[in-house]
Amino acid sequence: MKMIEAVIQPDRLEVVKAELAKAGVRKMTVFRVKGCGQQMGYTETYRGRRHQVNLLPKVCIRIGVNEDYVQPTIDAIVSAARGGDIGDGKIFVTPLERCVRIRTGEEGSEAIG
Repeated sequence: MKMIEAVIQPDRLEVVKAELAKAGVRKMTVFRVKGCGQQMGYTETYRGRRHQVNLLPKVCIRIGVNEDYVQPTIDAIVSAARGGDIGDGKIFVTPLERCVRIRTGEEGSEAIG
């Protein structure tokens, strides 16, 4: 089992969800985050004062998958989130030690579904 976390542009979320559904991945957790990478933010003027904005809005998608879904999940996210610009996002894949479905008590691969 693996935990896949993808940090993407907020406007790409619906496209990524649709591509994941095509790949058979429908269970996910999504939350709004802020971050910076190579973009290093931007400068804007508000009420006559310059402000450095270096934490930009992003969306983080967290998905627990069984081994056979790791590569299809990554491929779906990359194909849907890639715009070719700095700031398209990152995908992190880490081992998932244990998963328990609260409703049934199932564990492991059965709990992920």
